[in-house]
Amino acid sequence: MTRLVLSGNSAQSYAARLARVQVVAAYPITPQTSIVEKLADFVADGELPAQYVKVESEHSALQVCVSAAALGARTYTATSSQGLLLMHELLHWASGLRAPIVMGVVNRAVAPPWNIGADHTDTIAQRDTGWVQFYAESNQEVLDTVLQAYRLAEDLAVRLPVMVNEDAFYLSHTVEPVDVPDPATVDAFLPPRTPRAVLELGVGARVGSFTGPDHYVEFRRQVARGLESVLPTLTEIEVDYARRTGRDHGGPLPTYRVDDADAVLVTMGTMTTTARKVVDELRTQGRKVGLAKLRVFRPFPAEAVRALGATADRIGVVDRSYTFAGLGAAATEVRSALYGRTGAPTVASFLAGVGGRDVTPQIVHRMFDALLSEPGTGPAWMDLEAEREVTVRG
Repeated sequence: MTRLVLSGNSAQSYAARLARVQVVAAYPITPQTSIVEKLADFVADGELPAQYVKVESEHSALQVCVSAAALGARTYTATSSQGLLLMHELLHWASGLRAPIVMGVVNRAVAPPWNIGADHTDTIAQRDTGWVQFYAESNQEVLDTVLQAYRLAEDLAVRLPVMVNEDAFYLSHTVEPVDVPDPATVDAFLPPRTPRAVLELGVGARVGSFTGPDHYVEFRRQVARGLESVLPTLTEIEVDYARRTGRDHGGPLPTYRVDDADAVLVTMGTMTTTARKVVDELRTQGRKVGLAKLRVFRPFPAEAVRALGATADRIGVVDRSYTFAGLGAAATEVRSALYGRTGAPTVASFLAGVGGRDVTPQIVHRMFDALLSEPGTGPAWMDLEAEREVTVRG
C-alpha cells in the first residue's frame, strides 16, 4: 500500500491503471480532462500497456468502449455534463449489450447557461439507461469504487456498465491523501476479465440485431435481472475488498448515528462530509439526528431505505439536481420505497448545492430544523437556494 496525495481525477486514473484496462477512449471536457490526460501519461511511459484511442466526441468515446468490450477487452472512459448527454444514445447500447464498461463521470451542471460547478443533473438524467451509478464522497472512495466497479460489472450475474461519479472540483481538483493498493493486491482482487458472449475473429456473429415484439421485452428483463443482482453481488465484493485492503465503504446506503435518531438526512456525494459534522454538533446539543449516504443510486437500495424508515420518524433527502417535479429524484425514490408501509416516516425533499453552490453547515442546520419542527408543519419540499417551500399540514 502506498499513500499518495491525489485529486479525485487522479484517483480515477490510478484505479484504471491498477485495473489493467486494455482500451482507453479519450475526449476532453472540463472538469474531467485531467483523468484522460493522466492515463495518456501512463500509456506513454509504458506503465499502462493499453490502446489509447483519441476520438472526435464523447459519443465516439463510448462507441469505442462498446465495440472493444464486445471483443472481450476491459475498457475505460470518462466524461462530464454535456459530454454525458451526448453519449445518451450509446448508454442504452452499452447496457443493452451487457457491456461491462466502467466510466468516470465528474458531475457538473448542464447548460444553458454554461456552468462548470458540481451538480448531479448530468447523471440523474441518465438514471433509466440501465447503468449502475455510484456517488463518491472522497477521493479514496473514488479509487476504491472504480476497482470494485470492474469486479461488479464483469460478474456474470451482472454484466452491466457502471458510472463512478464524483463532484466537480470538490473532488476532481481537490487533493487529499489516498491509499493506493499495490498491483499484486489488486490483481488478486480483480483478475483478468473472463470474456463471455463476445465476438471472435473468424466466427460469424451479430451484435444488437433487430428483434421484434415477440422477444424484445425479454432483453429488457435480462437487464433488469442484472440490476437485481447488483446489490447482493456488491456485498460480496466489498467484503473481499475490505479483507484485502482494510477499507469498507459501507454498502449502498451507509448510515451514521441513526439507531435512536428522530430525524435522518439522506445525502449524496461530498455534501455528506459536511452533514456528518453537523450531526455530531447537533448530538452534543441533545438533538437526536442521523445521516444516511446514498452511495448507490442505481439500482436503488429500496430495502436499505425501508430498514432506515423502520427506525426513523422523519427523513429528509437532499438532491443536487433540479428535476422540475414535485420532489427531487432521490427523494422520489425514497418516498416510493416507503409508500404504503405501516408506520412509514414522513419524507421531506430538499434542493441544495445546484450549479456548484456550497452546501454549508448552516444550510444543513436548516434542513434538520425543518425535519424536527412540529408534526404537520414541516416542509414537504424546500428549495434552499430560492428560499421556497411547500408545506403540507394535517
